[in-house]
Amino acid sequence: MAHRALMGLNKHIIRNICKNEQRFKYLLVLDFEATCEKNSLINPQEIIEFPCVAVSTEDWQVKDIFHQYVKPRVHPNLSPFCTDLTGIMQEIVENQPYFPEVLSSFSNWINEGGYFLERGKSAFVTCGDWDLNVMIRSHCATEKLKVPEYFNEWINLKRVFCDATKIFPRGITAMLIHLNLPKIGRLHSGIDDVQNMVNVIRKLATRHNVQFEITSGVNIPAVPVYQRKRQ
Repeated sequence: MAHRALMGLNKHIIRNICKNEQRFKYLLVLDFEATCEKNSLINPQEIIEFPCVAVSTEDWQVKDIFHQYVKPRVHPNLSPFCTDLTGIMQEIVENQPYFPEVLSSFSNWINEGGYFLERGKSAFVTCGDWDLNVMIRSHCATEKLKVPEYFNEWINLKRVFCDATKIFPRGITAMLIHLNLPKIGRLHSGIDDVQNMVNVIRKLATRHNVQFEITSGVNIPAVPVYQRKRQ
């Protein structure tokens, strides 16, 4: 259902807008959901929902979707708070693959789409820096996996929104309200959050003429790591 809704966004694209040339051909909109407790930190946290949507900056249409739930290994039972927050029930993750398999499937999706075959072709977009600066690195460390290089830099949608509106948003809801966009689905559902982020991205691009550039990264130099010419 969520996938059909995302693809259905194409029907609502505003036509006859001045073309806004972008550095990246694709924006890969990503939003993890992870295990959590109400009044305490859970250690380690584990990703339980892994959604990513490829949006073309040529026409702002959704081109492809990766969406996979993940079975937590260290803390296999979701807390009631986690289920209430994310809408992810125990039975949803119970028969899902563990994180290493999901990350491998995602890497295959990235390779099949050719998103990083050319320098400057694609960039990840997240709502904040937590997903790629903290969560993916923590989970890879827990599973003793190497973090893929393409996760080393990204576009923080909050910072882009702030540059365009001069208002720093607390989260997705604040951006939707400011841009007069309806909220789709529920907050903290990864695939719904991604869908709402796509709408924000499209509005910023088509109504605010925003240029999407790398804002964040791991020890990011003056020239973004993944865009540097190989020596």
